Amino acid sequence: MTPDLDPSTVVVHAGRPERVPDAPLGGSPVFSSTYVAGGDRGYGRFGNDAWTALEETLGELEGGRGLTFASGMAAAAAVIDLVPVGGRVVAPQHAYSGVLALLDQQTGTGRLKVERVNIADTQAAARAVATADMLWIESPTNPAMEVADIPALAAAGRAAGATVVVDNTFATPLLQQPLGLGADVVMHSATKFIAGHSDVVLGAVVTADDDLWSAIDLRRRSLGAIPGPMEAWLALRGLRTLALRLERAQSNAAFLAERLRAHPRVSRVRYPGLLDDPGHDRAAAQMSGFGAILAFELGGDAAGAQRVCERTELWVHATSLGGVESMLERRRRWPIEAPTIPEDLIRLSVGIEHPGDLWSDLEQALTR
Repeated sequence: MTPDLDPSTVVVHAGRPERVPDAPLGGSPVFSSTYVAGGDRGYGRFGNDAWTALEETLGELEGGRGLTFASGMAAAAAVIDLVPVGGRVVAPQHAYSGVLALLDQQTGTGRLKVERVNIADTQAAARAVATADMLWIESPTNPAMEVADIPALAAAGRAAGATVVVDNTFATPLLQQPLGLGADVVMHSATKFIAGHSDVVLGAVVTADDDLWSAIDLRRRSLGAIPGPMEAWLALRGLRTLALRLERAQSNAAFLAERLRAHPRVSRVRYPGLLDDPGHDRAAAQMSGFGAILAFELGGDAAGAQRVCERTELWVHATSLGGVESMLERRRRWPIEAPTIPEDLIRLSVGIEHPGDLWSDLEQALTR
């Protein structure tokens, strides 16, 4: 596509079929597992038109080549498998619990050595990566909302010969492009903002390194971690509206962050869009927006935080994020969550509803 197009235009037009007379404007899912011999595809596990369109779109947005997976965890597992046996991974102390659990499992079997660091502490993370094979970054982190200095950490990883991976799920390709900041691989749980409607499980990886792309693709094919054609098609359809959804959700998140900060029961709000947030300046430098996820705390009142989650009427009490509907959850209700996450922390995934309605529901849950 034309290189100077805005990402909000690219997200609508990338990956579409060639415009020839009577061709459909948008592709359809292809369900065949078998193809006539003589072409490059050969077998259903090796490619699908719906994947290709989604991969091309994500690749254009991120500045690399895309690969789609059956889930975000399938994508993460394929990338982590790049680390040789006995290799060392540096990962955030706060990150998606599924990835941390996988790393713990790999450590327990002796396959990998893992060091967890405060990813927002650039000096500490850079020291740790000096002898690492892979640096895994989340920014902002889940659910602590810490912001990593991606360019600085990518430079440190590159100097050490480590593969630098950024989980870009929270920011999406529209708000942050880690490859352009120096990362080697970008990973997404496309289940979340990319698909955007809470009806798809899907993962994606993007890299500009052809050797890395081939190595990750080999693992996808060999392990059968492929997405279904319907899931890929639904995710692509959802991706087309990401710019509009994100614009509304971000606006709502900023509104709610200010309201929560002024509420007497709230002791802390974690959102990089707030001027006094520890990650604000860093996020402003490497992101084009602050996203639609935030978290807040109730002064150590874990039971009260759980009651807030259970008392909302509009907000959905659910373990997910990135949908058009607003969701909330007390993350420490899960034993797998990092013990350094406060017991009273509530994560909000802000949707596209009217901001006044969202605040009214939160306010009544906080005051009842």
